[in-house]
Amino acid sequence: MAGEEINEDYPVEIHEYLSAFENSIGAVDEMLKTMMSVSRNELLQKLDPLEQAKVDLVSAYTLNSMFWVYLATQGVNPKEHPVKQELERIRVYMNRVKEITDKKKAGKLDRGAASRFVKNALWEPKPKNASKVANKGKSKS
Repeated sequence: MAGEEINEDYPVEIHEYLSAFENSIGAVDEMLKTMMSVSRNELLQKLDPLEQAKVDLVSAYTLNSMFWVYLATQGVNPKEHPVKQELERIRVYMNRVKEITDKKKAGKLDRGAASRFVKNALWEPKPKNASKVANKGKSKS
């Protein structure tokens, strides 16, 4: 649509939106072609289980989101359709995977290093005798 004449079948005000929509559809099409060029089994064999779960969740969410858009274009209210519950269910699982990923990224506590750090950071007063002994040694020299 970019560079084409504006069609008289729709209002001029929405031309930019339609152009952006067409570009987005083209980008989705390219991504789908890329994903479909590799078999699912080949893709999943290269990934660890957590990454496999992420791929499955993103695929399911994308498919259901596209169905949501389809329902909206057909005049059906997707908020009243079971697809809304499915999207919410997938979102819950996505949050679980995110929590697991965050736990993996969290640093492990080295208890020995932490106790040494705290011990050295605490102030310990010097005994009164130690300061007198140090001063006597300096005055004799």
